[in-house]
Amino acid sequence: MSLGSVTAADLIARPNRFDCIIDARSPAEFAEDHLPGALNWPVLDDRQRIAVGTLYKQESALAARKLGAAMVARNIAAHVERWLQDKPRDWQPLVYCWRGGQRSGSLAWFLGQIGFRTAQLGGGYKAWRAIVREDLNELPRRFQYRVLCGRTGSGKTRLLATLAEQGAQTLDLEGLARHRGSVLGGLPDQPQPTQKRFDTLLWQALKGFDTDRVVFVESESRKVGALRVPEALIEHMREHGECMRVEMSETSRVQLLLQDYGFFADDVDAFCRLLDALAPLRGRECVDAWQAAARAGHWGEVFGSLMRQHYDPLYERSLRRSFKQLEGARVLSLPDGEAASLLDAARLAMS
Repeated sequence: MSLGSVTAADLIARPNRFDCIIDARSPAEFAEDHLPGALNWPVLDDRQRIAVGTLYKQESALAARKLGAAMVARNIAAHVERWLQDKPRDWQPLVYCWRGGQRSGSLAWFLGQIGFRTAQLGGGYKAWRAIVREDLNELPRRFQYRVLCGRTGSGKTRLLATLAEQGAQTLDLEGLARHRGSVLGGLPDQPQPTQKRFDTLLWQALKGFDTDRVVFVESESRKVGALRVPEALIEHMREHGECMRVEMSETSRVQLLLQDYGFFADDVDAFCRLLDALAPLRGRECVDAWQAAARAGHWGEVFGSLMRQHYDPLYERSLRRSFKQLEGARVLSLPDGEAASLLDAARLAMS
């Protein structure tokens, strides 16, 4: 039984209307980005989609549709057998594809014929994505931010996590981006999401916030790794955010860096390759010295020197250029990165 077409705006306004959101696109399209909570029931897999598209270009639309129809029918039959056996009569799914066309239409028709009250997303993912992009130009301006400013290794990320544990609203841009935001910031075995996926995760986080409560966020540049932070968010944080300066001694900062970046000891060559990117800024001789110390296992020396000669000067210049209200900012002093110290600082930040 068909419920017809639902607009992306209606879905966003009533996100819990449906029991299930089904993405009928290929696994590669789904991996690039998808609606929050969606399940992937591809009516054509990646290989099949390429085969149909190639036949369409090289032979004819009719030949491509014949091939595609047979593949779609078999794939939908497999989904029905795998996923629908326990679904009750009143189960209501929403189905979408790229533009709300044949792929989602085919799956929605089959589900409707079984008797499920099925809707199709009008305009598909493309229409929903357009709203996300538009919202990211406006949503960030609804909130008041407390921006955690502090040098590399000062415990900002840990403090942000502690704030979240204490019930504060926190926006973890580095967590969403799976990157710590520096040349060494990539996480082992965790590739960054696509830009579209990052946008969706950020949009989803902002949509879940209460505008009457402050949002805690780390000071970030316009890019976190390879991903762009929406300009509206960067501008609002910098122009209107309340800065909170996180400070920690150099000794404690080195200890935190040794903990957070200790995995580089298992792949020193990878660490040294990343340092090569700093040669234009700090000179070949300086980078060679860091690499030699790393290969000798002198990690404390490496991170201490990196802080003093590279990260601290760079961060201070960027911070003072970007945050005019930095002067007079509240100071959150962390003696170390232990749980008790972070809890004390979080409570102070929330007061």
